Amino acid sequence: MTNEIASRTLSQRVLNMKESATLQMAALGREFKAKGYDVISLSLGEPDFDTPVHIKEAAKRALDEGYTKYTPVNGLPELREAIVHKFKRDNNLTFDTNQIVVSNGAKQSIYNICMALLDPGDEVVIFSPYWVSYHDIVSLVGGVPVPVYAGIEKDYKVDAQQVEEAITDRTKLVLYSSPCNPTGSVYSRDELAEIAAVLSKYPDVHIISDEIYEYINFGDQHVSIGTFEAVREQTITVNGFAKGFAMTGWRLGYIGAPKWIADACTKIQGQVTSGASSFGQKAAAYALMSDLAPTHEMRNAFMNRRDLVISLMEQVPGFRVNHPKGAFYLFPDISQHFGKQSRGEVIANSDDFAMFLLREAHVAVVSGAAFGAPNCIRISYASSEAELREAIERIGKAVRLMND
Repeated sequence: MTNEIASRTLSQRVLNMKESATLQMAALGREFKAKGYDVISLSLGEPDFDTPVHIKEAAKRALDEGYTKYTPVNGLPELREAIVHKFKRDNNLTFDTNQIVVSNGAKQSIYNICMALLDPGDEVVIFSPYWVSYHDIVSLVGGVPVPVYAGIEKDYKVDAQQVEEAITDRTKLVLYSSPCNPTGSVYSRDELAEIAAVLSKYPDVHIISDEIYEYINFGDQHVSIGTFEAVREQTITVNGFAKGFAMTGWRLGYIGAPKWIADACTKIQGQVTSGASSFGQKAAAYALMSDLAPTHEMRNAFMNRRDLVISLMEQVPGFRVNHPKGAFYLFPDISQHFGKQSRGEVIANSDDFAMFLLREAHVAVVSGAAFGAPNCIRISYASSEAELREAIERIGKAVRLMND
């Protein structure tokens, strides 16, 4: 099918949708590799660790025990019970099993919520910088994204006053992540308390709290906004297994929500994908209820890498770096390089800068524009220390060869 025919035939929602920038840069990196370049990819949000052995063994046992059939749409009872236990143990959140919905990844969980709650024209306040898919999921279901931005001077964290100023009579949802992808910033208890105090005045505005990076927290204990009584019934807590358990390919996410929202998400999922894989859910239940030492070891490794990357990146000219307290990303402001040239081409924005690094340093990063922050780039340090040292040395060399 030609592009002309496709543009006439494809739905407008697909034509308007952007390709995921992280996946796009990963694909470009693979293209450069296929041409013979030694590309170091720091673009994907995927732990480089393998899934812990005890979790893989649990999946094998489940297969041997015959867990190969369809599951309930909202998840195996055993997994939902484990999630209820986890929420109470780790987050001081109280749910019944009928308030839990297991999906094929936390991304589907967020999509289900938006499908369930948004009508065309409804507004969603999104803390910016934001994960790339938030904006397009909201748009895909007919909602209106309303990004509220905080720069590096504020550690990329939106404050309560900004939230209140963004709310209108069309606001239906507030959406954020902590620890944050792409910045690694973590909202403190006091910061969330102030935001909760504002949102409690708008009981029809619901909060999606994306906590997928919960276990990769280098500072104080993780805080869920749903623990504040004033917004408990307004909050939908999203989590999953990809990051903290290195289970990206298993595609398992979940929500804890008011029952009427959980029921709506189950109804939607029943018409789209039905339940997640049976043996994967058995292994996930085992993961939540077993020793978390491997998860803590991965967190400690990420913290060491963070410190290494910051120390190296601070030596690169024109990079402004914050000190993220979670996740596995660095989000430097590189706007000092805008207007400079490489091989006669002007670096006008973060898209150009990301392509410059891929072309000249053979390092794949993601433009901050995709995250609502066009002055930045996202660097994933979910790679070996040797790769990280080499990558940042290459970046430094390439940057020093730019012309003013």
